[in-house]
Amino acid sequence: MRGKRTVRGSSIVEFTLVGIPLIFVLISTFEMARGMWIYHSLAHAVKEGTRYAIVHGRSCANPPNDCAVPLSETARRIRQAAPAFVPEDLWLTFRAADGAEVTCNLEECLANGEMWPPAGSNRPGMDVEIAATYPFRSLICMFWPGAGWSSGLGTYNLPAWSRDRIQF
Repeated sequence: MRGKRTVRGSSIVEFTLVGIPLIFVLISTFEMARGMWIYHSLAHAVKEGTRYAIVHGRSCANPPNDCAVPLSETARRIRQAAPAFVPEDLWLTFRAADGAEVTCNLEECLANGEMWPPAGSNRPGMDVEIAATYPFRSLICMFWPGAGWSSGLGTYNLPAWSRDRIQF
């Protein structure tokens, strides 16, 4: 009887020594995949917004064309490409070739009616750039006592940007 009791106790210790690190590695793998998905989605959305902006240059607004758009339309295209993002957390910076810059979160950008790129920076061959940052809040911080999202531990700002030339 005495021998069985020690065997049973040692299997619990072995499971604890192997199980806890295994669970941590499993959660870490999912968190890395989630972070990569968020980064890829952000980069895709910014690229889609830039593509939308470069095909709406000055020549686009000449008659009979009527396709000049406000900044809110470019922001709407970004929103459509990344619907899972929280609009208040996604910060966008729109830069035109003349140095004009507009920075706002996605929610504010969706309400911005000014034309972008602005006049003078919307000629064919001029660069348009959109940059974005989005916070990635890792769930791994739950393993540290007293740490949480409010303390900032486990939060990383993921950047993405895209630059292209106005086509026509």
